[in-house]
Amino acid sequence: MVVVRLKRGGAKRKPCYRVVVAEQYMRRDGRNIEEIGFYHPCTKDQELMFKIKADRLRHYLDQGASMSQTVASLVKKSRVLEASAEVGE
Repeated sequence: MVVVRLKRGGAKRKPCYRVVVAEQYMRRDGRNIEEIGFYHPCTKDQELMFKIKADRLRHYLDQGASMSQTVASLVKKSRVLEASAEVGE
């Protein structure tokens, strides 16, 4: 099963995450299928904090992928899928 989740990077006490599509059984920082965004929790600027390619996210969700709880809450807060649905209409 394919999962959209976070992959940790950055230094100690200064995390940065990449939003990746990976097989469920792979390690957190292991091999991934595609990198579709990033999340920098220490950044004050909201635009630079979380960015994701909505079209690629929609593609993988249509193929049956699931999102981790953290990624789902970030997507919900940023309203990425709502904005991409309005553009597609």
